[in-house]
Parts: sequence; structure tokens; C-alpha cells
Amino acid sequence: MPFLNSLLKEFAALSDLLSPELIDECLADTGVVTLRKRRLPMEMMVWAVAGMSLFRSFSMNQLVSHLDIMLPGKRPFVAPSAVVQARQRLGEDVVRLVFEKTRQLWFEKTPLSHWNGLTLMAVDGTLWRTPDTPENDAAFGRTANEYAQSDWPQLRMVCQMEVTSHLLSGVSFGSVSETSEVDLAAQLAGQTQDHSLTILDKGFYALGLLHHWWSSGTEKHWMIPLRKGAQYQVREKLGAGHELVELSLPPQARKKWKDAPQTLTARLISKEINGKTIQILTSMCDPLRYPKADIVDLYGQRWEIEQGFREMKQHLLQNELTLRSRKPELIRQEFWGVVLAYNLLRFMMAQMAYSLKNVEPYQIGFKQAALYLTAQLSILPAVAPGKVPKVMNEILAMAESFVLPARRQRHYPRAVKKKPQRYPLRRPQKLN
Repeated sequence: MPFLNSLLKEFAALSDLLSPELIDECLADTGVVTLRKRRLPMEMMVWAVAGMSLFRSFSMNQLVSHLDIMLPGKRPFVAPSAVVQARQRLGEDVVRLVFEKTRQLWFEKTPLSHWNGLTLMAVDGTLWRTPDTPENDAAFGRTANEYAQSDWPQLRMVCQMEVTSHLLSGVSFGSVSETSEVDLAAQLAGQTQDHSLTILDKGFYALGLLHHWWSSGTEKHWMIPLRKGAQYQVREKLGAGHELVELSLPPQARKKWKDAPQTLTARLISKEINGKTIQILTSMCDPLRYPKADIVDLYGQRWEIEQGFREMKQHLLQNELTLRSRKPELIRQEFWGVVLAYNLLRFMMAQMAYSLKNVEPYQIGFKQAALYLTAQLSILPAVAPGKVPKVMNEILAMAESFVLPARRQRHYPRAVKKKPQRYPLRRPQKLN
């Protein structure tokens, strides 16, 4: 009961987590000020940018009216051009800073689970489509192969997610034509918590990156599948399918990565699963503290970040896979709004999970819980301050209804049926 009372107290203060004081601090830090009283104050526009993801089916002027964030005036609505101008005055740095500050705040308030004293993280990348405009094409570029380009300009994102809560602990993004996933992942190393284990997709296999990750703090461990055909020397045999190995960094890696050594020592663990040998490379070289039996199975936790991408793109944005802004600077602002809105919902779901016994946040069904929480967020401005704790108590009381059943052990081929089309297929442009 004391824990639940403490949780209710923290959760009742949720409306203060994006408080005017925090937003004003971010506005001041980025030098964004309102020179005169406008109907769309800058501190309210931060909520509007986050609301673009929470209420994906609303136009911007509908959203402003729905959230009741405009000051009184002669007309009960604002023109769409006024919303665009307000977003341009706000810029992207304010929303980015609000995300960074709330990310730190919400992590501190969330009692995360650990594995052998380490916080479990996962890193992966994905692409976001942007509207097909000349400005976005120049700013972000397109993916391409030897035959054709993609139909849309695209933004490349790499993020780090805590696997039990799905809270984003770090985000970096850039142009698909100028930045690689490995370079974006390197930007997250400094933001990673000490005493953590980051599970990486095989696409991030770069020995320079792995050394950079480990050396950027205290016990910043990593885990990644061994690249096919990778060369290594066995330094010590620890058991069957269990070795301490040494890998040589190529000259290009030592040139690219500052202070990169000539060799990297790691632990290699092999396990046969369904007739296939899985080899996992990790910086956790102490076999007593980090048992071999747990490590290969632990790699399966990486799929939680894939679930997070699905939650963002399919459920939060309602399968509207193309960001709605037309200008590059507003695309970047909207992107920070997406990850801010996602973390807000995931933090609320974490508090709901911790109000129950033996339930982790990832066991809360995102789709239904997000619909419910978004509806509650939209009515909070109209709730009298004295009744806010009662509303929050009702939210926690609903938590049990969103707990997912245990996952069934099932397997389907990675294939889909072709969807019928009403219109002819528009072929991508061929390269010159």
C-alpha cells in the first residue's frame, strides 16, 4: 500500500511533467521568445507539436482547437497559416530539448528491471518517409539501389530503447544519403547509462563502434551477433561453445575511430537453436558474473525495439507512414514531437504496470492503452485541479484491462499476400 500511495502521488503529478516552467526553461535555453502576446503562445505550441502524433487524424488547426491551447480572440478558431507560422517561430531545438529533459526525468521516476545489475537496452534503426518535395529531397535524400530510387525522401533514425519499459533513452537521426546507422549509433554512446547492456542488431557490427561504446563510460556492455566469416584468435577456451577471443581492427577502423586499439577482446558464445548455430559476441568477459546459459537467450530481447517501432508507426501514427510537414525544418520538429509523444504514453503505461503485481510495462498492450490515455489527456485541461488525482486514480484502476495475455509459441513464414490495388502502380524513377 505505501508503494501504491507513492505511485499515485507521482502519477497525479503527470500533468506537471510538461509544465510551463519546464517548457519556458527550454524556450530560454534555445533563445526562442514571444515578443508580443499572440493567440498561439510558444509554450502551448510544444503541446501542439506533440499532439500532431497523439491526434494523427486531426489537421493542425483542428488540433489547436481540440487541445484548447489558443488564447481568447475575436474568432473561436485560428487560420492554418497562423499555426504554420507559430511552428516556424518555435523551431526544432525547443522540442528536442523538451524531449531530452523529459527523457531524463521519466527514467529517474521509473523503477526499471535489471539483469545482473545491468539496465537492458536495445539499439536499432529505421527509416521515416517525408513528403515528396524538392526541399525534403535536398535535405534528406533517398535510398537507392542500382536500378531505382525510393519513391519518397527519407529520414534515417537510430534510437536506444530500454527493453522492459520501451522508454526511448536516446535518439539520433539524419539524412539517408549522408549518414549511416553506425555513425548515428556512435552519437548515442555518450548518452547511454553506465552499468548497462546494449543489444545491437547485426547491422551495427563495427569493431571501432563496439570499442567506442565500451570505452565511453563505466560498464557500458554490448552484445551483437558475430559477423559471418569474421576472423578471430582464441585466447582462452572457457568451455564447449564458449571462448575468449581477440579480433583485429582493420586500418580503416583505426583511422576512423579515435583511440581505437589494434585488437578487441570479447567473449564468444555459440548455441544451436532449431538446428542453426547462433554465435553471440559480447563485452561481458566475466563468465562467473554473466553466465553463458543466459546470454544467447537474452539476445531475443532485441525484438522489443522492433515492437517499439511498430507501436510508433502503426499504432501511434495510425499507419500514416509519411510525416505530414512539408519543410525540412518542420519535419525535424515533427519528428521530435513523435518521440516525445511516444515517451509520454510509454511513461504513463509504465506507471500503470507498476501499480499491478508482477507486470512489466512491455506487457501493457500499446494500441488500446494509447487510445485510452490519449482520450484522458485531451480532457485533462477541462478537469478542475482538485479532481485531477481522482482521474489519475481511475486511469490506474483501468491498468489491469490492458495487460496482454502470455505470448503463444507460434511461427509464420515471413511473407505477405499481395494487396489488391484500385489504381495502376506508379513505378519508381530510374537512375540516370
